[in-house]
Amino acid sequence: MQLYGLKNCDTCRKAMKALPGAVLVDVRSDGVPDSVLARAHETFGDQLVNTRSTTWRSLDEEARGRPALTLLKEHPALMKRPLIQQGDTLYLGWSKETQGALGAA
Repeated sequence: MQLYGLKNCDTCRKAMKALPGAVLVDVRSDGVPDSVLARAHETFGDQLVNTRSTTWRSLDEEARGRPALTLLKEHPALMKRPLIQQGDTLYLGWSKETQGALGAA
């Protein structure tokens, strides 16, 4: 199980604690493989971009109008976290639904 997020993100830390077998991939230093990012965008659409983040607020209107995949490659911290890959299944965020699906509730 891969957990794509940030090592200093509180939500990612909670998920890692609840999923002891998961491997954290820091999106700032390691990035997200293009194939995983493309699949996540197909699955979650624009929900993949965290429009409540400080990174988003620092972008100008022109930058915000660019395609989501382009933005996420340029600013990996814009991704809603965590993005969890378990086999062929992707989960976004650390909601009760995600926790239940992963047996961490």
